[in-house]
Amino acid sequence: MLITLIILILAAAFFVSGKVRSDLVALCALIALLICQILTPDEALAGFSNSVVIMMVGLFVVGGAIFQTGLAKMISSRILKLAGNSELVLFLLVMLVTAGIGAFVSNTGTVALMLPIVVSLANNAGMNPSRLLMPLAFASSMGGMMTLIGTPPNLVIQNTLTSAGFEPLSFFSFLPVGLVCVTVGILVLLPLTKVFLSKKGKKDDAKATGKSLNQLVKEYGLSSNLFRLRAIHDSTIAGKTIIELDIRRRYGLNILEVRRGEASQHRFLKTVTQKLASPDTVIQDGDVLYVTGEAESVERFADDFLLEMMDGRSTEETNDKSLAFYDIGIAEIVLMPSSNIVGQSVKDAGFRDKFNVNVLGIRRKKEYILQDLGKEKMHSGDVLLVQGTWQDIARLSKEDSEWVVLGQPLAEAAKVTLDYKAPVAAVIMVLMVAMMVFDFIPVEPVTAVMIAGVLMVICGCFRNVEAAYKTINWETIVLFAAMLPMSTALEKTGASEYISQSLVSELGAYGPIVLMAGIYFTTSLMTMFISNTVTAVLMAPIALQSAMQIGVSPVPYLFAVTVAASMCFASPFSTPPNALVMPAGQYTFMDYIKVGLPLQIIMGVVMVFVLPLLFPF
Repeated sequence: MLITLIILILAAAFFVSGKVRSDLVALCALIALLICQILTPDEALAGFSNSVVIMMVGLFVVGGAIFQTGLAKMISSRILKLAGNSELVLFLLVMLVTAGIGAFVSNTGTVALMLPIVVSLANNAGMNPSRLLMPLAFASSMGGMMTLIGTPPNLVIQNTLTSAGFEPLSFFSFLPVGLVCVTVGILVLLPLTKVFLSKKGKKDDAKATGKSLNQLVKEYGLSSNLFRLRAIHDSTIAGKTIIELDIRRRYGLNILEVRRGEASQHRFLKTVTQKLASPDTVIQDGDVLYVTGEAESVERFADDFLLEMMDGRSTEETNDKSLAFYDIGIAEIVLMPSSNIVGQSVKDAGFRDKFNVNVLGIRRKKEYILQDLGKEKMHSGDVLLVQGTWQDIARLSKEDSEWVVLGQPLAEAAKVTLDYKAPVAAVIMVLMVAMMVFDFIPVEPVTAVMIAGVLMVICGCFRNVEAAYKTINWETIVLFAAMLPMSTALEKTGASEYISQSLVSELGAYGPIVLMAGIYFTTSLMTMFISNTVTAVLMAPIALQSAMQIGVSPVPYLFAVTVAASMCFASPFSTPPNALVMPAGQYTFMDYIKVGLPLQIIMGVVMVFVLPLLFPF
């Protein structure tokens, strides 16, 4: 027992210091328990197969898909309209909406649903996401106190009461307690987050390399003379290749891309394919040509081939008059002085033949060359704006003796939202929540999340499977999985039972309120190191026996157990929601101490006085 407590204290000290990665600390603690033979290998590794850990992996994927499809941005923009420009209203909306959902959906599921929405919401409002993410995690736990199914500890105390022959609690017996929790949480978190989290996680934009895709489009004026032409049924262009059109010589125009909507008759199954405008690209009915050039020339080209001018009408679902970068991207490359293509014309350099990319413009000092590029001779130090598939642009970086690719094109590609897949992501998300909420659907929450995660990948809500894997924060997963067996060690060595019984027995003689306070804060302390469900299982029978020994109702005592077990905010690994928001908010262990510990203590003090009023002794 002593060795287990020493390992736990050392791990906690390293977590607080923040000098060693939290997942490495958790793994070292796990290995120490194995070396000291406190846990068997099966017990030590059980955390990695725990359903909550698997659920967290799936929820990272689902959350990533909500981001990748732009669904988070759509939902957040609607919430933002309600909040206006007020940070206070935005904070209150996030807390109340999250608590409301948390009353019926597991706190883990609630955070997974809301996390991408809140991050997008904060970014759109110009607010630091870290100011909202920790309150988001805490509000999901507070909302869980409103109903019987809101959080596992509620079901634990219900089972303890009915097993002892008492009347079962109703579905909304918890509602008054939950409302008090949410009220206290809002009042305490408003000042604490403003003081400790407002400056957290801000990135220095000056250190960022390269320009965003929108900045490049604006800088080179790609959208100012961009026109969209659709090949309708009567168009004479269908079946022709781009080289046959000879559009550059005859009209002085440049086709940037051909966008093709597949299965567009069904919005749910809609897929958008972007084709680079290569000489052998065959135009089909319904294709949308993105063309740059003079307006008069574009109109003449459209009239000659009976093309529909789309500008001014939002007839395409994916975007209005703007470039999208689903499959095709743009990037800048700087020619090296030693480059073999210096002095050659753009056409002779063979960018199209060798690398399958187009050159859209040249930046030479402060001059931008956008017309007649094929004949333009390239100089040392020229910056070329190239267009191609993301894979082809990535291949350009391998030719580091010829040029340098500015920025990180693949990182920019990852930011591009597949907005035409937003309806798919929304339906999958709703189905996942429904499977979690309704008992008549015989699917466990972890199964629901796994189904949702796989569907997000299969239905194309990610660019590829690798993009889905990249959404998983493995540091958080390893941290949580490695700390779960700590509860087994504490229970196995008798440490948790010894601590709880000793504290309770010492306080029994001082009256029911003092005894309840002892139970509450003992539970609260234990929940900082072991899961809230395990803590509730350990403490519920002790609370029941303690109440019966001094002849009072066990109901307020059991409520003290479930509230204390659920309202644990001072540690990132005490509850899955706390762990889920840690990477997105760039929080350290000390952030939870600064914000969560005062809230946890104040919540305890309030509950010690409120619970006897709601459930008399």
